[in-house]
Amino acid sequence: MRRFFHLLRFEHRREALAPPRRFLQRLALLWFLVACATGVVLGIGVCGYHWLAGLSWVDALLEAALLLGGMGPLHPLSSVPGKLFAAAYALFCGLFFIAAVGVMLSPIVHRVMHRLHVEQSVSDTEP
Repeated sequence: MRRFFHLLRFEHRREALAPPRRFLQRLALLWFLVACATGVVLGIGVCGYHWLAGLSWVDALLEAALLLGGMGPLHPLSSVPGKLFAAAYALFCGLFFIAAVGVMLSPIVHRVMHRLHVEQSVSDTEP
């Protein structure tokens, strides 16, 4: 468990750049966590569309996947609970997509910024 949290900890600006192996492990771990969270969010959407909107399981999966992927709805809904769920799920999917991309790109952006800062610090100390 300690190793798990050690991988999630980014280096301080005064620390050396993480070795490529640790960077790739961190990247893989964060992408795996985003994939798991995406599965949970997709499951919530499928169940909501099935039980509240009355869609079949396959149609509910299609609708949830399209919204989660940013494509938009496909089936017209007729029930009020289904429409309310679709509105809430659409807003949630938009925010989830932004957060997921941020989590997935954070190790890459941090590494680039850290490398630039380390190079700038070294050049500032030279005469």
